[in-house]
Amino acid sequence: MNIPADLKYCETHEWVRMEGETAVIGITDFAQDQLGDVTFVELPAVGATLIEGSEMGSVESVKAASDLFAPVSGKVLEVNPALESSPELLNSDPYGQGWMLKVQLTAKPATLITAEEYQKLL
Repeated sequence: MNIPADLKYCETHEWVRMEGETAVIGITDFAQDQLGDVTFVELPAVGATLIEGSEMGSVESVKAASDLFAPVSGKVLEVNPALESSPELLNSDPYGQGWMLKVQLTAKPATLITAEEYQKLL
């Protein structure tokens, strides 16, 4: 299981990479493994406001459908355009080309955990 130490995590299996006041968000290697082959990703539109802990979209796979939850509060700056035509990037490169959103923070994240804490959760 790949759990990069430089990222923060949520108990709902999203990861966050901080780039200044911008959070890059995706799903973890564990999440994509549990889902199986991802076939569709629904994400919020650019400009949408996310509230930490609230639903922000969904992922569908050959095995299941799963809701996505916002790991931070803020405004969506960018949505990964590659996921529309290649949702399988979530399986092949969840921490790289499979990123989902870039969000401008409006509040300090309250519920993020470290890689070590996420490993213990699993």
